Amino acid sequence: MSQIHLLPDHLVNQIAAGEVIERPANALKEIIENSLDARASRIDIQLEAGGIKRLSVTDDGQGMSETDVPLALHRHATSKISTLEDLEKVVSMGFRGEGLASIASVSRLTLTSRTATATHATQIYAEDGKLSPVKPAAHALGTTVEVVELFFNTPARRQFLKSTSTEFAHCRTMVERLALAHPDVAFELQHNDKNIFTLPAQSLSERCTAIMGAEFTAASLSVDETINGMRLHGLIGKPTFTQGKTSQQYIFVNQRFVRDKIILHAVKQAYNDVLHQALTPAFALFLTLPPTDVDANVHPTKTEVRFRQSQAVHQLIFHALNKCLAATNATQTESISQPAVVLADIMHKQPASVQQLFSAPEATGSKQAPAPYHRSHTPVQRSLSLKESQAALNTYAELYRAETASVADKVATADAEKTDSELASWEQVRGISAAQAPVQISANETNAPPLGYAIAQLLDIYILAQAEEALILVDMHATAERVNYEKMKQQRDANGKVSSQTLLIPVRFTASHEEIAAVTEYAATLHDYGLDITIENNQQLLVHTVPAMLVKSDIQQLVQQVLADLMTIGSSDVIRERENRILSTLACHGSVRAGRKLTLPEMNALLRDMEQTERANQCNHGRPTWIKLRLQDLDGLFLRGQ
Repeated sequence: MSQIHLLPDHLVNQIAAGEVIERPANALKEIIENSLDARASRIDIQLEAGGIKRLSVTDDGQGMSETDVPLALHRHATSKISTLEDLEKVVSMGFRGEGLASIASVSRLTLTSRTATATHATQIYAEDGKLSPVKPAAHALGTTVEVVELFFNTPARRQFLKSTSTEFAHCRTMVERLALAHPDVAFELQHNDKNIFTLPAQSLSERCTAIMGAEFTAASLSVDETINGMRLHGLIGKPTFTQGKTSQQYIFVNQRFVRDKIILHAVKQAYNDVLHQALTPAFALFLTLPPTDVDANVHPTKTEVRFRQSQAVHQLIFHALNKCLAATNATQTESISQPAVVLADIMHKQPASVQQLFSAPEATGSKQAPAPYHRSHTPVQRSLSLKESQAALNTYAELYRAETASVADKVATADAEKTDSELASWEQVRGISAAQAPVQISANETNAPPLGYAIAQLLDIYILAQAEEALILVDMHATAERVNYEKMKQQRDANGKVSSQTLLIPVRFTASHEEIAAVTEYAATLHDYGLDITIENNQQLLVHTVPAMLVKSDIQQLVQQVLADLMTIGSSDVIRERENRILSTLACHGSVRAGRKLTLPEMNALLRDMEQTERANQCNHGRPTWIKLRLQDLDGLFLRGQ
């Protein structure tokens, strides 16, 4: 057996590089974080061959003095912490003092820096971890770190690198994360002498547009909530924004990009009621909390953190996002933010023969403006016969609202001679009497509701409504499903507690030591969830009562999921989620089906209910319930003005 001996410093640095510097993107991250800690306002990045051949980072930060430059390449040399107390409340991006030393041990590194008071810059060169003497150099205020031939002295590690394009993609992703976390800092990225992007100092919304795309920003909701010294702010995608990918999920804790299962669980839970499980939400969330409440010294690459009060963090994120998503109805925001883009995509997918019909005419010598709009008389809507009204009340009473009649009372009555001929013919076919005076419904009334007034039903599937300068299309089944679902949840929540049912024969199953400990620790919480569980022989759990709505479910799996959540985040929404799933099914089966004919009062009643219902912009599965086509969108479709 060989004797224990101390490893040489150079080998220690290479081992550390294996933990911290996995690929060029990791080296780039360490260097840019140093620039941010130096309070740089602009950072320029140059890459060659995906950062494998060369990467260079130049900033305009505070710079380093002549004595600090060589120390920066030594292990555990840093200006950011000096005591354990500093480590426990670290606010800088870097703090271990091993990043540059690790990079220098596996590359050819040149460090050039100058402070505001220095007459010239100082430069040092390191190859294979060996430092050359410092020398004067010409350089503006700030620092430049150039890394050439990464892993040139560790060929085994270099073989694990991917292609140039793949490594560059990782580098670009890393730069985008850091740029998103610091919108007040300008970034410029070049690859193989080609400019990739230039980002000036800008607002968070503008930076999100630059990094995540204009489509996301247009279809996003703003979040800003502060509780007990913790602040959560950022942008989250609407449930109808289905282009979300895991690459469009950004979580920053004190401006540090992290992957945290507690935060992801809270986000998933908030979207659970409005987004299909197969879809992924897009978001950029920034959590700011006291440094003493979070431990960033958990992972070598600092992409994981540990919260002192994880349950409080989970509750903040869930309630902030749930509150924001609950406001997704017609009175607050639109279901789909860019319907004109959707229309354009549909047109591009049509056959060439169809697209030719809608193509713009060839340009001529003089281009005439379209004829101005001459508003026709407002569509006239006759009152329904007694027989028709009685049928509406009997078949759709739960959606009928007296406010429909009150709206009709407020609008002006038009002359009988100006009756809409098409509507009159439709009433005649259906046997509706036209003897009554017509009622004029105008979408241009100052008190017109957001979804306007129904004018027709299309193919017994969609409701067409006229709002102010817009056409509203409503999926009547998806809408009724959401309205009924939210009503059922409100009735359930009005009871104030979960209704439980005692099992005739208790469910018995063998549990792990952790599950048994969780039952003991969270006994009161389990009781609030409608679960009465006892321990037998320190090996088995006996379930005596369960929520009444879930009595036919897999009891063992239910309890194990609840206990897993309690052990991870200190709370669980498994019971509520399962109950909501059942209520969603009931709402789906109890809602208006496609193919059913609705009367105008029924359609208007459904529109009014939509405006008063939380999360009404999407059904229980995340599909949009309505779409608003503005006048300019329709103009574009019909090429008016082209």
